[in-house]
Amino acid sequence: MMESWTTLCGIAIAILLFYYYFTSTFNFWKSRGVRGPRPIPIFGNIKNVMLGKKFIGDYLTDVYNDYKDEPLIGIFAKRTPILIVNNPEFIKDILIKDFSTFCERGVLNISKKNDPLTHNLLNLEYKNWKPLRKMLTPIFTSGKLKKMFPLILECADHLEQNVKEMVNQEKLVECRELTAKYTTDVIGICAFGIDINALSDENSEFRKMGKAIVTPSWSNLLWYLTKQSAPWLYDILANVIPESEATKFFSHTALETINHRQMHNIIRHDFIDILIELKNRPDKFKDIELTDSLLAAQAFLFFVTGFEGSSTTMSFALYELALNQKIQDKLHEEIDEEYTKHGSDLIYDNINKMTYLDKVYKETLRKYPPVTAHFRKSTSNYTFRGTNVNIPKGQEVWIPIYAIQQDPNIYPEPDVFNPERFNEENTQTRQATSYLPFGDGPKSCIGVRFADYQIKVGIIKILRNYKVKTCEKTEIPINNPKAFFLAPKNEIYLKLTKIDRD
Repeated sequence: MMESWTTLCGIAIAILLFYYYFTSTFNFWKSRGVRGPRPIPIFGNIKNVMLGKKFIGDYLTDVYNDYKDEPLIGIFAKRTPILIVNNPEFIKDILIKDFSTFCERGVLNISKKNDPLTHNLLNLEYKNWKPLRKMLTPIFTSGKLKKMFPLILECADHLEQNVKEMVNQEKLVECRELTAKYTTDVIGICAFGIDINALSDENSEFRKMGKAIVTPSWSNLLWYLTKQSAPWLYDILANVIPESEATKFFSHTALETINHRQMHNIIRHDFIDILIELKNRPDKFKDIELTDSLLAAQAFLFFVTGFEGSSTTMSFALYELALNQKIQDKLHEEIDEEYTKHGSDLIYDNINKMTYLDKVYKETLRKYPPVTAHFRKSTSNYTFRGTNVNIPKGQEVWIPIYAIQQDPNIYPEPDVFNPERFNEENTQTRQATSYLPFGDGPKSCIGVRFADYQIKVGIIKILRNYKVKTCEKTEIPINNPKAFFLAPKNEIYLKLTKIDRD
């Protein structure tokens, strides 16, 4: 009897300790006067997100709407306090005015040894990020983009030829694959100086590896959850499990290209040349060891963000144009007008004159932002101005971009695709922080203008001679996956028909 009683007491104590561990932080926001949903042990407030039942963008939108009048909302990711910031002025403070206090992202546990390609500009600590960002920025100046423009145009011509063949064969177009091949070719030639030819080569190794990186899988999800929840276990397993094929491929390709350029004194004024300059000038960096892995990681980031984010945005734009024929007709008119004025040769300056195309592009990013939230972590204690809310050093802060850009008080009828939201009059009535697909401030997306041009050129080349329509295989509405990055869960099938100009 005594042994049974001791066992029961032991179990009860273990349960109490377990419960205490997972709930001991739950008074964190209440003690600071910050409202939020009630958490539950183990999961905190993100049970459905963790179990894959809810898209994180939809979850944050629900919380945003439930606490619409609250400038700050407190939730828990498991037992970790997370601050959701709704107030546009506070968002401006975090991203711009008080950037030095929120200069860290605090998203991933990264390891140079186990995750060589994640040690890139997106994830680096601020002290290492700042000098590296400064050195990489020149590749995205207007002058450099003008030099790259003929290369982008060449890839777009191949895209147009590919579309022509599909239309002649009366094939339906799977937009995500088509646009991903196009952006892969663009990034290959502009960043690596390599003619990948993914549009014409069905067995392109670059396309195969790019698809492997962004395609969700249970193994990748399990690997990610282990890294975030039990980094000690992840470190042990990483020493046993070999690098993925994609990691080896991109590391090898980047370094082989760098070495080949140096050996043969090849200069192309592209991204690889910038990396070579970094490698040859270690004196510019005091605290960073400019290893081959670090350089490869920057090339990897440029490739992945350049092809995946741009191809997804381009796919969404074509999808919305197919659903909204009047908008497409208006865009066709603008494209035809520019070609009539300037002839058959599309040039860099033509793109900037297409104001309606720019509205379509921005509205696509408004409705389908590439990421659903921006993350920051405080580097010191901080009190939000005009409040008594104080957060400690190391506090994680989430800015719910998807929720804000779906707010009917900011964007009436947010489910409606309406490019006129971005005419001059409407733009001036909104806070700048109500539109943040690429972030804002010093840590805004470094390649935003490059993405802008490759997407717009691709759309122009398709719409110049073809009309985009829905078909029997078009999924309406699009079913988005339960993931952080916003992308359609299934393929986007559309029908393209030749425009009769007779």
